[in-house]
Amino acid sequence: MSLLEVADLSASYGAVRVLHDVTLEVDEREIVVVLGANGAGKTTTLRAISGLVTAHGTLRLAGESLLGHHPENIARRGVSHVPQGHGTFAELTVDENLRLGAYRRRQRDAVAADLERWYTTFPRLASRRGQQAGTMSGGEQQMLAIARALMSRPRLLLLDEPSLGLAPIVTRELFDTLRQLNEELGVGMLLVEQNAALALQLAQRAYVLEAGVVVASGPADDLADDQEIRRAYLGI
Repeated sequence: MSLLEVADLSASYGAVRVLHDVTLEVDEREIVVVLGANGAGKTTTLRAISGLVTAHGTLRLAGESLLGHHPENIARRGVSHVPQGHGTFAELTVDENLRLGAYRRRQRDAVAADLERWYTTFPRLASRRGQQAGTMSGGEQQMLAIARALMSRPRLLLLDEPSLGLAPIVTRELFDTLRQLNEELGVGMLLVEQNAALALQLAQRAYVLEAGVVVASGPADDLADDQEIRRAYLGI
């Protein structure tokens, strides 16, 4: 069953059109990756889905249209967005960041239980509950950003370049955690990523963007094995 449906989606910054009739989907419990060079429109695609960029076309979550809704309303419907560059509140503590992720929730016991769950999942955060987020390493901040996004109990998690600036070993650890979260929680994920080889190992399906146009799509394994796609678009 389709969780996210995007069809003929276009978006612009001023007079510059960035997306041209982009069509993609994410099924329930599925991880989908969007690949492409810098400037291909990957980040704009995520921003359009989360309501940060005005878009036209079809955009539905579980059958309900998201077009024209403010980002807060889209988040309330079950979409959490982890932006490029971690997106933590640097001056706030780890615990304060996580609690902000649940600010719309009113069930205190459930929020407390989720806090402990993510401290267990990300033990590095547990040892830094009172530490300012901005003083942590890049990998720790990325873990915090993802945990904070999950505090809202989303149906769909949007991740923009989660490996950016991370050491290879930290990136692999992070991707292993994403796979585990997908399997345990069933949360759908739409991932934008420059590390094409690793992303294709994580995802079930993939789309390749070039200049705001989908130029290839299919099962992740098939794209990873397609030598022409690898040379032309993925650099692997």
